[in-house]
Amino acid sequence: MSSLHVIVGAGPVGTAAARLLADRGEQVRVVTRRGTGPDHPGIEKVAADATDAPTLVELTRGATALYNCAGPAYHRWVTDWPPLAAAILAAAQTTGAVLVTTSNLYGYGPVDGAMTAETPLRATGAKARVRIQMWRDALAAHEAGRVRATEVRSSDYLGAGSQSLLTLQVLPKTLTGARVSVPADLDAAHSWTYVGDVARTLVAAATDERAWGRPWHAPTAPPQSIRDLATRAAHLAGAPAPRLSVMPAPVLWLGGLGNPLVRELRETQYQFRRPFVLDSSAATKAFGIEPSPLEASLNETVQGLGLRIGRD
Repeated sequence: MSSLHVIVGAGPVGTAAARLLADRGEQVRVVTRRGTGPDHPGIEKVAADATDAPTLVELTRGATALYNCAGPAYHRWVTDWPPLAAAILAAAQTTGAVLVTTSNLYGYGPVDGAMTAETPLRATGAKARVRIQMWRDALAAHEAGRVRATEVRSSDYLGAGSQSLLTLQVLPKTLTGARVSVPADLDAAHSWTYVGDVARTLVAAATDERAWGRPWHAPTAPPQSIRDLATRAAHLAGAPAPRLSVMPAPVLWLGGLGNPLVRELRETQYQFRRPFVLDSSAATKAFGIEPSPLEASLNETVQGLGLRIGRD
């Protein structure tokens, strides 16, 4: 007998999770403001405001799990996340659905060595504090017995539709042969998580009671530098070797004066100016999920950008 799974958000991870569940024969309801989502006979798309807790409660009644895969505009996290997260938590508490939240590594801040899910949440930036509080609220409700909650954290995404420094700035220019100035150490080790592996981990965590009450890192391939990934992507697309240069920090700072998105990048510059490595071995051991091969996830990323794969 199939179960109902409610997913808030239809970005890359929400879409991947919805398709994964629907392909398994589960009932899937995707909730977004405009009723968007993947086309699939097993997926119901609903237009609703997820910050409206009573509405979300009605949409979640009878569900096995409620997945927070929402993605407020990057420069509006501080204002938009708190009411949204509160409504989703309230819906899970009222309906009894397991709450599974898609998150990131912002809460750790700058650290030496690889990050695990036990790394202390010590970041002080505004966006990081929002993510930290979301988890602390869910964990407090879990420990009080009001909800069953878990969180799946990952690094910058690879995969169709993913949005990161790599997919928004580096690859689109590199694969057309243009020169790219990147606000990063081009040779620093950096973890990249495939959105399909995030989806697999979300679904596993939703249905395994061992996962509840703690965070997990989505299985992630060994780290690769921006230069290495750009070079591999160029080879796949038959493009010239990438022409990359390092953007000085003051240039990024000045760019943020007139662009709110660029301004928000200042807080997380440490993630790209030094090694930024995720340890996901705990999730692989617990759920048996191995990270997808980097070549496959990079292939999908380039295809998602609408660029040709392979050489003539």
